[in-house]
Amino acid sequence: MLNDITLCSRALVRIGAAPITSFSDGTAESEIAATLYESVRDGLLSAYGWSFATTQNALTQLAQAPEADYAYAFGLPNDFLRALSAGSNSKSRGVNFRIVSGALHTNVSAVTLNYIALVDESTFPPYFAQALVARLAAEFCIPVTENTSRAETLYRLAEREYEQARQIDAQQDSPSAIENFPLTDIRK
Repeated sequence: MLNDITLCSRALVRIGAAPITSFSDGTAESEIAATLYESVRDGLLSAYGWSFATTQNALTQLAQAPEADYAYAFGLPNDFLRALSAGSNSKSRGVNFRIVSGALHTNVSAVTLNYIALVDESTFPPYFAQALVARLAAEFCIPVTENTSRAETLYRLAEREYEQARQIDAQQDSPSAIENFPLTDIRK
């Protein structure tokens, strides 16, 4: 089963280092993994609208309204990483909004947010786990091996793994149809 330690250990093995059994092993590798893992994971999750990490939530309106530009403020979910879209009336898109200081500001009184959530590692599909391991290996390389040319090679490999993962993930959904396009409306 995938977890943070397994993913970090795979990345360390890729660069020729010893795997870890916990973030508190007392080794340089475990300290580096503990320091870098969450930010690398969250960065990769946030970088694209992954199907496995996309979720929807009706937001709770905050008592304090925004000071300018919008009429309502809503609290963001605890697992929120990145907004994809917002909607109302049983839709998760179509509402104008802005994320400000940890809240969603908008002019509608009820909002459903479509967003990237921080999901458990055990739910990562193989293509994402592979891309994350490649990125972790690139990030761990300089602190562990002090080899910059090897790190550059690993970053290029990680970028290819990321692009391949995006392509695989994009096939998990139907293509989006164009809605409300004025040029096609004129033809009717």
